[in-house]
Amino acid sequence: MNMSAYEIHLAGPRIVRGRVMHRRLRPVPNEFSYPAFSLAIPLSKLADLPSAGIPWNRSALVSFHDRDHGPCDGGALLPWIRALLAAEGVAADGEIVLFAFPRMLGYVFNPVSFWLCHDRESRVCAVLCEVRNTFGERHNYLLAHADNRPLASGDTLQARKVFHVSPFCEVRGSYRFRFHFSAERWLARIDYDDENGAVLQTSISGAIAPLAPDAVRGVLWRYRWFTLGVIVRIHWQATKLWLKRIPYIAKPAPPLQRTTR
Repeated sequence: MNMSAYEIHLAGPRIVRGRVMHRRLRPVPNEFSYPAFSLAIPLSKLADLPSAGIPWNRSALVSFHDRDHGPCDGGALLPWIRALLAAEGVAADGEIVLFAFPRMLGYVFNPVSFWLCHDRESRVCAVLCEVRNTFGERHNYLLAHADNRPLASGDTLQARKVFHVSPFCEVRGSYRFRFHFSAERWLARIDYDDENGAVLQTSISGAIAPLAPDAVRGVLWRYRWFTLGVIVRIHWQATKLWLKRIPYIAKPAPPLQRTTR
């Protein structure tokens, strides 16, 4: 990883333009990919969002609201993530960068948001994956090496699946996470395996660029129905799987713990 380049990335809010990919391998193949964009926001620079074209905690065509993340009560995000990391014994005392979809036309749904947690040398020490399902439930997977060494691009991290997301996948097996960290490009890959091998392969990727008002106007024109489209696509793909006679699995109770490590 080019550390000096990534330190530039930490300097202020960025925009990520790319694609979301989802590939089901079993029991019936199903695949889709569509254009997507997200924000990459250093939490210490949240106050810079309005000058970059994204109103913060204010209604607008494109906006970012604290209550959409973390405690979801409108409280400050940085103290929340610092407290979570401390409780989990993760020494990440540097910048925290949140990769997430913004609100579009007043609405947002983030199937997964990524909190990149750095130390003071700008090395990624942990990634918090904040997962949501369409039933209004949330769960966090905290990814870090057991010996607390920094994460490198391409490292594989595993987590046991404990949270219900798709009604066509049981709550069993495990996830494999891989990330690419750089100033120019973002990649998050999440693969799901059960005891018989790979079931799903998913990724979100894109090119990273500075966030500015003209960039916001561009994504508003191109992606104005984006977050509503996320929900529509989720239900359309679910309909396709139902028509392919993949068994429907009723939602179990969510895990008692909010965060899994």
